[in-house]
Amino acid sequence: MADGFNDTPKGAAATTRWVYSFGGGSADGDAKMKNLLGGKGANLAEMSALGLPVPPGLTITTEACVHYYSNAQSYPPDLEGQVDAGLAKVEALAGKKFGDAANPLLVSVRSGARASMPGMMDTVLNLGLNDQTVEGLAKLSGDRRFAFDSYRRFIQMYSNVVLGLEHSLFEEILDDAKDRLDVSVDTALTAADWEKVVAEYKVAVKRELGSDFPQDPRDQLWGAVGAVFASWMNDRAKFYRRMHDIPESWGTAVNVQSMVFGNMGDTSATGVAFTRNPSTGENRLYGEFLINAQGEDVVAGIRTPQALTKATREEMGEKAPSMEEAMPEVFLQFKDVVERLERHYRDMQDIEFTVERGHLYMLQTRNGKRTAKAALKMAVDQVAESLITRDEAVMRVEAASLDQLLHPTIDPGAVRDLIAVGLPASPGAATGKIAFQADEAERLAELGEAVILVREETSPEDIHGMHAARGVVTCRGGMTSHAAVVARGMGRACVSGAGEIQIDEKAGELRARGRVFKTGDIITIDGGKGEVLAGAVEMIEPELSGDFAQLMVWADEVRRLKVRANAETPLDARTARGFGAEGIGLCRTEHMFFEEDRISAVREMILADDEKGRRTALAKILPYQRSDFTELFEIMAGLPVTIRLLDPPLHEFLPHTDAEIEELATSAGLDLEKLKRRRSELSETNPMLGWRGCRLGVAFPEIYEMQVRAIFEAACAVKKKSEAPIVEVMHPLVAKKEEMAFLRKLTDNTAKAVLKEQGVELDYKVGAMIELPRAAIRADQLAETAEFFSFGTNDLTQTTFGISRDDSGKFLDAYLKKNIIEKDPFVSIDQEGVGELIKLGVERARSTRPDVKLGICGEHGGDPASIGFCEAVGLDYVSCSPYRVPIARLAAAQAALEAKAK
Repeated sequence: MADGFNDTPKGAAATTRWVYSFGGGSADGDAKMKNLLGGKGANLAEMSALGLPVPPGLTITTEACVHYYSNAQSYPPDLEGQVDAGLAKVEALAGKKFGDAANPLLVSVRSGARASMPGMMDTVLNLGLNDQTVEGLAKLSGDRRFAFDSYRRFIQMYSNVVLGLEHSLFEEILDDAKDRLDVSVDTALTAADWEKVVAEYKVAVKRELGSDFPQDPRDQLWGAVGAVFASWMNDRAKFYRRMHDIPESWGTAVNVQSMVFGNMGDTSATGVAFTRNPSTGENRLYGEFLINAQGEDVVAGIRTPQALTKATREEMGEKAPSMEEAMPEVFLQFKDVVERLERHYRDMQDIEFTVERGHLYMLQTRNGKRTAKAALKMAVDQVAESLITRDEAVMRVEAASLDQLLHPTIDPGAVRDLIAVGLPASPGAATGKIAFQADEAERLAELGEAVILVREETSPEDIHGMHAARGVVTCRGGMTSHAAVVARGMGRACVSGAGEIQIDEKAGELRARGRVFKTGDIITIDGGKGEVLAGAVEMIEPELSGDFAQLMVWADEVRRLKVRANAETPLDARTARGFGAEGIGLCRTEHMFFEEDRISAVREMILADDEKGRRTALAKILPYQRSDFTELFEIMAGLPVTIRLLDPPLHEFLPHTDAEIEELATSAGLDLEKLKRRRSELSETNPMLGWRGCRLGVAFPEIYEMQVRAIFEAACAVKKKSEAPIVEVMHPLVAKKEEMAFLRKLTDNTAKAVLKEQGVELDYKVGAMIELPRAAIRADQLAETAEFFSFGTNDLTQTTFGISRDDSGKFLDAYLKKNIIEKDPFVSIDQEGVGELIKLGVERARSTRPDVKLGICGEHGGDPASIGFCEAVGLDYVSCSPYRVPIARLAAAQAALEAKAK
């Protein structure tokens, strides 16, 4: 029995099926079994069942991976027998035998999670080669060079993935060999050359590990299976899962598949293709291939790949023949297969293929990663093509990805100081400081710097740096390289294959066209044109029309939740309306207090000794507040505007240091000692839980009276000229019904007085912001006088967890890495805790007042997962920052469709 097996599994019956076979025109599984077989395994099974040319193989299920981690990293006791049976089927279909010296079956061992994680986990190719089977492969193929080329690839890959040796160890040996032979490309090495390289590789393994490179194919196989399972928990996979909200509990499947070879001479090739352009969405075959190569050569950027079609080759100005020209018959077959796959899956496909001596083989298909722009175009186009419905189009575009479209691009009229030109690998523009290592990019980003990561080529180990950077530049690699695919998935601008750039990492220098740029120098990249530019370049705001506008129309037709914006400035309000906001869900009035022309009056109010002094100062602030509200009401005419009365503690409006206090006293002619004393009186040990919110209104009702007066004087002025807004006055941090009753009376008395003075009739609502667990629990009592509630989920999260949002970053990352929490609760609503309080608040508020209006106004209002929760609990609206309004609109539509499907 292979190492790592456990005879006493937890929670798994001995009859559990761990292995599913595919190939020869049939399969044990299909695409619907993605959770069990992983995305790759399910699609291999589906393609096999469709009769497509798929090399036979077997899939070890995701459940086996879950078992592995639940049982001290050991395999189920019956897994080995099931794998043996599966291998026997592969041998029968392939006409070869695993480990046979004369007629060897070689296999690939690949990961396959249910969610696509490109490049994050490990792969081993050419497994089964050893000193005997390589000779058999040479005789069978009639190509000794090919056999030893495959053997050296296997030793290098297996040594890295399974044995833990660095790639560089083998790259140095290969580079030395090429230097000795005075050649620049791998394909120039002969069979004899590769035999020498193989011998040197084995010596290096023995030197580094103290033992020979493993020769037993079965040991090789179980070593590779274990490495794939182990890669589920490597740092880059963990980071990718956190970034894309993929649960660790899913595990990965392992696919063991008969090898086909793209490196068997000029009639063989390998490539990657997309059925549509993943950057633009254009309905054209897109991808690259390499003659006499294996798959890793294409995505790793080791050789410059060639275009698939003649048209693309001509557009790119390439001289090397396209696949359409070099292999016309195979290309026609390939084109037919990929068109069939898109029709079958009804979505753009990302496909890996190999041509072995003129025979086409399909190695993978999956729904392809794409930019937001491409996703929009594909979704709208596919509706026009009757491939999908409008509702399906709405579900096809990831809501969070719209963020990619809401950022500036380079102004067409801007001066472009060109440094280098590469491939337009991922659209968008970005400006930032040069960083040559992923760790450095992450460090600078954490300091608040905009960063452009510049690498020879990226690898999966660079994932954290790519995420931290605004954009990525690589010297090597094509349109389907690791950098290109991952950058598109992240929404990062990317220029790949900028071969005129030379990097000296040790010196921290980039050289191109006779110029030198160093670490920290600012550059700009245009991922749509493939250009790298010196310095910061002028940007323009995007126009969200065309496909975007069409999809938003379809989304608005099906969503139930209203979408408002958090806004207190005219610019924010106009931006929000431009993005389709249906009102303001949170206007934070304290932001208006900090303006230079009014902060002195605010401080005068704070320093006043009595109510009379406070009212005198507040009278100076009133015109400013009225003017602010008037402009907001004009912009939001006819729409609801929720205005939150003063919330932060008063000490925040005073200077913080002694030097600032002295400067204020001198410039404003104030008493220094009195100023210091007042600051001391107002300071709090924990200001988040102290004298703030409605507690200010209870202690100093004249503050809220002034604000309410300003609100209604502004509303009356607007109504006299045009359509009035729907005014909603919101009291923050309410906890008790007595507070709410007091504040309701204060608001009504002031509002009625203003309306009587102005001779205007105006409907309005008075409500509360639920930010405290007590308010959620007693929402039924608060609803006796409150007509609406807005859950302030930022503060509700703080008060539920007992943590400060400003300080949580110091420890939350450790919680995420240790899987104590799955998501940052300040990014996505903690549905088990905070969410339960919201549900309770909703139920109890409606038990008293069935028509109560309910929403949320924390930053969670722009988070798609949180919006799904809001739909599920029956809130009426969400409110978010202006630039997240389109995201919220689409997420609300998707939540409604998901609820309908249930």
